[in-house]
Amino acid sequence: MPQRPDITFIRLTGVAPDAILDHMSDPRLAEHMPLLKNGWDMETCTAFIAAKEACWARDGLGHWAILADGRYAGWGGFQKEGEDWDYGLVLRPQDFGLGLAIIRKALAYARTDARIPHVTFLLPPSRRHVRGLARLGAEMVGEITYEGEVFRKYRLETS
Repeated sequence: MPQRPDITFIRLTGVAPDAILDHMSDPRLAEHMPLLKNGWDMETCTAFIAAKEACWARDGLGHWAILADGRYAGWGGFQKEGEDWDYGLVLRPQDFGLGLAIIRKALAYARTDARIPHVTFLLPPSRRHVRGLARLGAEMVGEITYEGEVFRKYRLETS
């Protein structure tokens, strides 16, 4: 059985923007990302990184670049949405199988941060395989509309 890679989180600014641009330009991502309507270019990528860094400046927490054995595998992290800390994860297609391990590591981090009594997850209706979230203890709390798109909202207590 292959060994799981070592997962590390670093700031998005620690990764070459070209890696993020290449990742977000993969057409397979749009299948489960209804907000990914327009193609990405370097300007979009730079604005994305700046927006995520602004979350760090505002909230002291944000999204990370995710490395698997030192190799860029995607991005994800926590973003303050009202009273909730929403967790998002976008992996390169070849790294989809690392999702649960990454989420577990992120949740372990959340459990050590007193600011995060619970985590929410927004999943589009196209995501039918949500048993992993249920196994972690997340419960669906309803549907919401975000930027004109419908998402299923799940909540997981961290305390």
